[in-house]
Amino acid sequence: MTHPVPGSTAWLNQVREQPIDPERPIVDPHHHLWVSRGEFGPYLLGQLWADTGAGHNIQKTVFIECRANYREEGPEHLRSVGEAEFVAGIAKAGREGGGGAEIAGFVGHTDLRQPAAVLQEVLAAQIDAAQGLFRGIRHAGARDPNPQALSIPGRGAEGLYADADFRAGVALLGRLGYSYDTWHYHHQNPDFAALARAVPGTTLVLDHFGTPLGVGGYAGQRDTIFSRWQQDIADIARCPNVVAKLGGLAMPDNGFGWDRRALPAHSDELVEAQGRYYRHTIECFGPERCMFESNFPVDRRSLPYVSYWNAMKKIAAAYPTDEQHAMFYGTAQRVYRL
Repeated sequence: MTHPVPGSTAWLNQVREQPIDPERPIVDPHHHLWVSRGEFGPYLLGQLWADTGAGHNIQKTVFIECRANYREEGPEHLRSVGEAEFVAGIAKAGREGGGGAEIAGFVGHTDLRQPAAVLQEVLAAQIDAAQGLFRGIRHAGARDPNPQALSIPGRGAEGLYADADFRAGVALLGRLGYSYDTWHYHHQNPDFAALARAVPGTTLVLDHFGTPLGVGGYAGQRDTIFSRWQQDIADIARCPNVVAKLGGLAMPDNGFGWDRRALPAHSDELVEAQGRYYRHTIECFGPERCMFESNFPVDRRSLPYVSYWNAMKKIAAAYPTDEQHAMFYGTAQRVYRL
């Protein structure tokens, strides 16, 4: 018997949960869009709305760069502007079509090590192309010495966070009123903390808990890695300019194995396996500096959208109502100026 492919609609539909607290307003501050991406297939407005409209009250979303639809011609440093044009077009179609969550923010990509004049040219072009959606830049630092073990290996340069030109670019974002999103692996958390201390005037967004790895040479070391990760997260949280996104732990490289099963994960499984990461980060940062994020469609390879948000609501139930609102809506609204 052939089982549905993990991440496919048929596979995800094998687990159907009723949405918890379906009226609660939510901002999903981390999703991607693309025409096609290997085993992921297309993820465009229709697919996004199928997920965001599946039962939870997702009112707004923020697109995070994924090197989608770059320009194929023109100056190399301006090719990433194509992603802003791509997302702005989809967001406009959504506004005109109605009936789904609003794509309310765009975080693009450029190399922050570029000279200030070049960087400002790129930012101006992205701001113009994004048609009011531009909120910041993600120039990810993710780099591992054994990328062959990873399904989504990072492209970060060696020593990126300590690079003087890079730090100057991150500082420039802050002076212009924009934020910096990051993505890296757990062993890079100390380097990220040093970056945060070096650019106190810029809001830094820590994506995916700093991605604790659980595959390749990191398999079988979850508790050891978690212990060190706890200390690093507490250190990062001492930097008041950093906010944390809570999600993205269901990527294949986190090593929970849900992407290789006949059935996707249930919300109770996520709470049981990953709840300690959420609780520790909330304890360190405080709810006012935390925001839940779906990381779809990447985490779609492990669980349905409804199940992810049900898990967040189960975790959040331990906190007062105003703190729940911060994590589901308020922090994202403030940080991304929605």
